[in-house]
Amino acid sequence: MHIYYAALVLPPELDARILPMKQWMREQHGCKVGLKSPAHITLLPPFWMNPSLEEDLRTDMNSFAATQPSLEICTSGFSAFRPRTLFIDVVADEALKALKSSCDNWFRPRDQYGIKIESRPFHPHITIATRDLHKAAFAAAWAHFGQQSFHECWTATDISILKHNGQGWDVWHRVAFGSVDARR
Repeated sequence: MHIYYAALVLPPELDARILPMKQWMREQHGCKVGLKSPAHITLLPPFWMNPSLEEDLRTDMNSFAATQPSLEICTSGFSAFRPRTLFIDVVADEALKALKSSCDNWFRPRDQYGIKIESRPFHPHITIATRDLHKAAFAAAWAHFGQQSFHECWTATDISILKHNGQGWDVWHRVAFGSVDARR
């Protein structure tokens, strides 16, 4: 069994701007979990799957992506799920909520993959630190990021499936919206 998740992976130039924030969290507070993934917005949370289903998953993701348009994504500063997660907030506009809902609805009946559709409300975000951000360090981290600004917009043109490699997450499959052209 391997573990996967689906996400909108940020463009390399934005990932490069966010990486120093994750590195600062590692240097100041020992937080390493945020460094294990490229900057992204999760659409399907991590799920365990038999690798023998990878080609089926790839085909289903290609079919799903072909039905979706590109969309504008904007951030709105920093926020937190106190006291353990610090993130860049993402505007949950109608287009992004529709993409999340469509993705959930597409994969809900495809239970062979083991994907658990979350019942919690969708709160799109780009994680800076999580799980290994200790409660005692949260106040100092929030003091550093809480007053900073991070307002960016970009066009999301594809969806990715990430696969855990034993130490971190790699983009395993990427497919453009409104297309059957896949980039591995």
